[in-house]
Amino acid sequence: MGLRPPVLAELADMAALQRLVTAYSRAIDRRDFALLESLYHPDATDSHGQMFVGGVAGYLDFVRVALSRYEMTVHYVVNTLFDLQGDRAEGEIHKINYHRTHGPQAIETTTGSRSLDHYSRRNGEWRFQSRSVVIDWAETRPANPAAWDDFAAQSPRGQAGAQDASYSLLPLLRRFGP
Repeated sequence: MGLRPPVLAELADMAALQRLVTAYSRAIDRRDFALLESLYHPDATDSHGQMFVGGVAGYLDFVRVALSRYEMTVHYVVNTLFDLQGDRAEGEIHKINYHRTHGPQAIETTTGSRSLDHYSRRNGEWRFQSRSVVIDWAETRPANPAAWDDFAAQSPRGQAGAQDASYSLLPLLRRFGP
């Protein structure tokens, strides 16, 4: 028994939504604000609790300032649950997020969060219509820079921005960034 065309269309939509939420992590962690903006419809909204609630332009300004406090961030998409209804969809996206401040006295904060998303498809393209973040847990500790050298076997360190190794080693992914 083969897959019916509606099933294939739903699978394609689910893959597009998965790619959207994963591209969000790339945009944030690489500080690629053009990519970040492209993931939202122009009339979309974002809510990060009491820190920010508003439209896309304001959210981009908020993110630029917020991320400037960190030497490195890493946002992992762990579980995704989507529900589709035509050109609209909803998603609950579970994430683990790592943030490390600048300097020799750096602090590491790791959180478990969920993004509660509304998506809409316009002109055949899925984008965020609204995104709300819920924090489920958080942990903070002093950073241990020596652990990088001891554990990572001198691997290149990830970097915010276009200097990250992913831009030079994965040229096909350049369409997701500079």
